[in-house]
Amino acid sequence: MKKRVYTLYRVSTKGQVEKDDIPMQKEACRNFAESQGWEIVKEFSEKGVSGFKKSAKERDELQKIQQAAMEGKFDILLVFMFDRLGRRDDETPFIVEWFTKQGIEVWSVNEGQQRFDTHVDKLMNYIRYWQASGESLKTSVRTRTRLEQLTGEGHYTGGTVAFGYKRVRLGRVNKKNQEVCDLVVDEAEAEIVRLIFHKYVYEGYGAQKLSHYLYEQGVVGRNNKNIPNTSIFG
Repeated sequence: MKKRVYTLYRVSTKGQVEKDDIPMQKEACRNFAESQGWEIVKEFSEKGVSGFKKSAKERDELQKIQQAAMEGKFDILLVFMFDRLGRRDDETPFIVEWFTKQGIEVWSVNEGQQRFDTHVDKLMNYIRYWQASGESLKTSVRTRTRLEQLTGEGHYTGGTVAFGYKRVRLGRVNKKNQEVCDLVVDEAEAEIVRLIFHKYVYEGYGAQKLSHYLYEQGVVGRNNKNIPNTSIFG
């Protein structure tokens, strides 16, 4: 009888979904299973699921696969790369080992079979996910730094626009040739910001006193409501 295979495909960002990463993973896994003489009996996909931020208990598809493993419904768990199973160094290595203890072989198209026959096997398994976890952290730092740089350059990167600025279209496009917004100073709001700054720095006004002052002067926020003291230095 052919070995029964469950596959798991995962992409962590919307961009990867749009780039059709899952069909790529699926084709690679199907070709690999065929070359080994195995039969894929079920395929699972996770779209927009971070293997670093989400624990195994929060991932419905992985939970289904674990339940099926306990019920003996398949023989091999196949992924495109092992980091599709997760990127948490404090959790994913032990999940992989858990599958093998259920009698499930764990395979990657690109990295072969993960075994636990020796202490070296266990160490290499841990090191793999320690590296994957580190890569996720570095990616987060790079992304955050780049967003800060873009914001500093006046590019809109999403979220609420800071008081004193507004979004405008200046003809700039992204990599998909879609027009995106930039941030420019909103002169009306900027005048209020300068007033708050002057009162705070040169006249010693606190947030509550500033809120009362703005109310008395009839100065309102974007929603035409009074500016609360919690928003002044927020």
